[in-house]
Amino acid sequence: MLQLPQQPLPAVSRWFTAGEPGTASLPEHVAAGGVGDWWVDRALSPRVAAVSCAGHVLLSGDPYSLTPGLLAPFAHSRVEAPVRFLPVLGAAFDRLVPVERMVYVHREPVAAPRPPRGVTVRRLEPRDADALTALGDDSAWIHSSWGGPSGLAAAGHGWGAFDRAGRVAAVACGYFVGDTFEDVAVLTAPERRREGLALACVTALCADITARGRTASWSCGRDNRPSRLLGWTAGFRLHREYVQYATGKPSVQPPRVPRPASRTSV
Repeated sequence: MLQLPQQPLPAVSRWFTAGEPGTASLPEHVAAGGVGDWWVDRALSPRVAAVSCAGHVLLSGDPYSLTPGLLAPFAHSRVEAPVRFLPVLGAAFDRLVPVERMVYVHREPVAAPRPPRGVTVRRLEPRDADALTALGDDSAWIHSSWGGPSGLAAAGHGWGAFDRAGRVAAVACGYFVGDTFEDVAVLTAPERRREGLALACVTALCADITARGRTASWSCGRDNRPSRLLGWTAGFRLHREYVQYATGKPSVQPPRVPRPASRTSV
């Protein structure tokens, strides 16, 4: 697949349905924020388009025009595609694992819980980048859709629970932000779990999303009971279920693009 430049916005963005909850907001997020990549199978008259961000990939178009090697850039990713893509996806990677997912939409207003003594819940600000970094590598996924801690801290789409020392105890953010829906992600520091901090951050974020005239959505694996319970407690209700595919290593190497012959002056 050929990676396209971010600017100007490629026409392939129109290959994806806008205004849907969950990771369907990914193309709008990439188009607006510039974090992520657009892909096509060929530069002129593309038949397949893809958009990727934070390890998630959405595919659209005619899979019968693809060869397995073209999908190599999407190894070790979570791919969403119509079922017609399954044969070529299965041939492209050494494993293709279906993962059942659920998408919830915020339907019920929930009163904000009072945080424990010494904890302040507030919107993230640019000065919070170092505190997000201090969460460590295992928590880096929470800001990967914003290009890193600085991106999330400055985005205006995150809320955090901070202790007196300024450390982040929990954080919730719009992970994929679209014009209609903002898909929410949340993280709690292991030592601060079971204090209601995740719920406090999510509740504040949902109120913020509503104030912007948008609706919060919630995506998680079907077998992730703690996430489903938190979403339900925060007022989210089931919208739909779908299957995402976790890819392994490429089975076929991508075709090499021949380099133009060098010219030697005499």
